[in-house]
Amino acid sequence: MYRVVVALILVLAVTLITGSLYAAFRPKDSPPLFRIGGGSGEQGREEAVPAGEVNIFSNIGQLRIPLDGDPSSTLIVAISFPYLAADRAFAEELASRIGDFRSIAREYFAALSPEKAAALNEETAKAEILKRYNALLRLGKIETLYFGDLMVVD
Repeated sequence: MYRVVVALILVLAVTLITGSLYAAFRPKDSPPLFRIGGGSGEQGREEAVPAGEVNIFSNIGQLRIPLDGDPSSTLIVAISFPYLAADRAFAEELASRIGDFRSIAREYFAALSPEKAAALNEETAKAEILKRYNALLRLGKIETLYFGDLMVVD
């Protein structure tokens, strides 16, 4: 039993050292060796993501929005989206519009009843909020939205 454990530890150590050395000497711009989830990466991707180095804008934060018709029901959502890191002017515009982004999301979700919020079509909600966000922006365009923590609490 002791020999088996020692052998497994040695195999693990050799694997880690080999992988670390390979990563250290591998060119920085080389593609991934494999992708988890299968496919070539681009085939399975449904949402558009900008090319180049990307940052995620998540400064809108987590919103707690009372639903229409039942003040005890609250929708909780965190909205984020990718944007090009090199576009500093657009990043500044996004930062200056945080209050507007929150207001748009609150207006959209506050108009929903608890029943409609529970049966919410996430893609339709994303498309509508995305359209409203892009109508505000002058220096760029948001391609896709992500909802985190989307839930209705009674």
